[in-house]
Amino acid sequence: MSDRGIHFLDEWMAEHLLHVTNDDPATAVDLADQVIEAAKEQGISADEISEEVGSVFKVILDMMQRRGSDWAE
Repeated sequence: MSDRGIHFLDEWMAEHLLHVTNDDPATAVDLADQVIEAAKEQGISADEISEEVGSVFKVILDMMQRRGSDWAE
């Protein structure tokens, strides 16, 4: 298990999802690719993140959808 993988994902989402204003799955795919690439640059493998959260795409999409419903209120 990798605490650094989940920590990296949490920090990355906190920084990058601030600028996302939709919950489009295509955007989530792009963001998932971006976070995996950024993690690799930090020496963190995709497996280190996936073993903690499962699908990075699903985590990002879920967060986007939750935030989208918060924005609508």
